[in-house]
Amino acid sequence: MKRTIPWTDSVDVISSDESSSSDSDLLIRRAEMYQDYMKHIPIPAQRGSAIPFSSWVGLGKSVKQLYRQPLHYLTNILLYKWDQQRIGSEDEYTPLDTMMHPCKAEATIWLVEEVHRRTSSHYHVAKIWQSDPMHHAFVDSIFPQL
Repeated sequence: MKRTIPWTDSVDVISSDESSSSDSDLLIRRAEMYQDYMKHIPIPAQRGSAIPFSSWVGLGKSVKQLYRQPLHYLTNILLYKWDQQRIGSEDEYTPLDTMMHPCKAEATIWLVEEVHRRTSSHYHVAKIWQSDPMHHAFVDSIFPQL
């Protein structure tokens, strides 16, 4: 029978608390950079195009294309939730642009967007990202124009 040789080398052990703490710190830093960048994108002053739309998410996509801007993660989540709230309603399949004027709907998106860009805490954003493994699906690509 062979004896085991005592282990003399030190081994760094990372507890799950330390690992999750560093992951959390990284996520907070990413959210801080994201929020800082979004805060500096100006809300378009000249609006008024009547964009046809059947859903809030669809209007959001059109707004992003028309103004060549990302929408804030929290705005994208809200638009998605507004569409989800229609499920099962009497007007679920009625295009939204027949229920509300497209200019009002677009103005609503920009008002919400301004609140999210200017006042949201990066800690709040990071907390939501941490609880949602699919948060990337609602974060628009950010490509600054050079």
